Amino acid sequence: MQPVNALKAAFQNYVNFKDRTSRSGFWWYVLAYLIVAIILSVVDSALFGGGSTEFSADEVAAVSYSSGPLVSAWMLVSLIPSSAISARRMHDTNRTGWLQLVGLIPLLGWIFLIYVCVQKGMAGANRFGADPRA
Repeated sequence: MQPVNALKAAFQNYVNFKDRTSRSGFWWYVLAYLIVAIILSVVDSALFGGGSTEFSADEVAAVSYSSGPLVSAWMLVSLIPSSAISARRMHDTNRTGWLQLVGLIPLLGWIFLIYVCVQKGMAGANRFGADPRA
């Protein structure tokens, strides 16, 4: 599966929180999502201005970033499809989709979710459906 196909599949299947998604389908979606976000960020910076650089008293540069309207719209539009594909990825490892709420815990939650998402899914059917690789 390629990034564009993964993005299309996620948006066509955006309300499905019940089935399973393979590792490759999930990570291709993540890659496509990030590529779109980066492109929109560049366009936002060109059209609306971007982050700013400030210098403190000890001359250390601090860069602050705030997303522009295009990136904000992208994040809003992709919120439900991203949640759905994450839930389906959790299902592939035989875990509940609600587990993605662990990501609300700063740093440790994200580390745990990345660990779960890189694991190989269960071979064969599980309580969430058939093997997506079959």
